[in-house]
Amino acid sequence: MKCVLFVCMLFSMAMQEQNFNDMDSKNSLTPRQLSLAECASLEAQDNMTALDAAIRRALDNGVAVNELKEAFSQLYAYTGFPRSLNALNQLKAVLEDRKAQGVADNEGEPWTKPEVWDHADEALKRGTAVQSRLVGGKTYHYDFCPQADHYLKSHLFGDIFAGNLLSESDRELVTVAALSAMKGVESQLAAHKRGAVAMGNSSEQVEALCSWLDAEGLTLKSDFEKGAPNVHYAQYFKGNSYLAPMRAKNLPENAAGIQGYSNVTFEPGCRNNWHIHHGAHQILICVSGRGWYQEWGKPAIPLLPGDVIDIPEGVKHWHGAQRDSWFQHIATHVKTSETENNEWLEAVSDEEYDAIAP
Repeated sequence: MKCVLFVCMLFSMAMQEQNFNDMDSKNSLTPRQLSLAECASLEAQDNMTALDAAIRRALDNGVAVNELKEAFSQLYAYTGFPRSLNALNQLKAVLEDRKAQGVADNEGEPWTKPEVWDHADEALKRGTAVQSRLVGGKTYHYDFCPQADHYLKSHLFGDIFAGNLLSESDRELVTVAALSAMKGVESQLAAHKRGAVAMGNSSEQVEALCSWLDAEGLTLKSDFEKGAPNVHYAQYFKGNSYLAPMRAKNLPENAAGIQGYSNVTFEPGCRNNWHIHHGAHQILICVSGRGWYQEWGKPAIPLLPGDVIDIPEGVKHWHGAQRDSWFQHIATHVKTSETENNEWLEAVSDEEYDAIAP
C-alpha cells in the first residue's frame, strides 16, 4: 500500500510540473511566477497542508527563500496578519525539514531595509505615485476614511512596495492570486487584475493566471475538501469532478433509509449526464460556489450555498457547476423501495448548457 501511495504521489507531482510547463510555453508565465501565485492562494485560504507541498514546489521551481518571505509579508495587508504569520511559520518548517535532508535552498538576494521607512513623507509620496500607476494614472483619494487612504498610500504602496525582493509586476500577480482565493472581494480582485496589467504584466498573462488558478482548484472557496478525482463515474460527467469522504459521527447506518453521504466538487462548467434515480430520491445540499439543477422539460435552477434540492424518484435531471465557478454539494439518497439504482442517460450537450449559461 505504501508503494502504491508513493507512486501516486510521484505521478501527481509530475502532472503538477507538466501543468506548470504547459502554462509557461503557452502564456509566458514562468514556473516561478505560477509557484508564487499558488503559494499566495493557499496562504489566503490558510491551507497549511497544501501550502507545505506548494512551498517545496516553489523552491524547486526557482523561487528564492527571501522572495517567499516577501510575498507572505506583503499579503498581510490583504489577508490579515494571522494568515501571513501562519504561512511564514510553514515556510520556516519546510526549510528546516529540507535542511535536515541535506537540501541547500537558494536564499536569493538579501533583504535590505527600504530608505523610505525612515522618512514618512517620502513613503507617502512614493506610495501615492505607485497607487496612481496602479489605478491607471489617476489620483485616487478615499475621502470617506482618511486613515485608510493614508495607510494605503504610505504603508501598503509606500513601505511594503518599496521592498527590494519582488518586482511590482510580481507583487500584483501575488495579490491577484490571493484575492482569487478569497470570498467577498470581487471588486478588489477586478481592480488588481487591471492593476497587474498597469504594473507590467500583459492582459493575456493575467487572464492565463486566473484560468490556471481555476484549473488547479485554487479558486475553490470552501471549508470542505476538494477530494480525489471521481474516476469511477468520470464517464457520466462532462468535465472533471471530485469526491471527498464524509464522516458520520453518530448517525446509525441506513438511518431513515439514507444511503450515505458524498461530497462532490465540480470544476467550472462541469456537469453530470441526464440521469434518473430509481427506488430512491436524492437530496443535494449546496455548500460552495454556484451551480445548476435542471429537471427534464423545466427551466434550470441556479444553486448557491445553503440551497437544498430534493429530487423525486423517477425524475430525469442533471446538476453541475456554472461556467465561471467551482461548485460543491453534499449528496445523499433516501431509499423508497428495496431495490435502488441510477439510470445514466445522455450527456448534457454544449448547446443545452450554453442555452442556460451564456
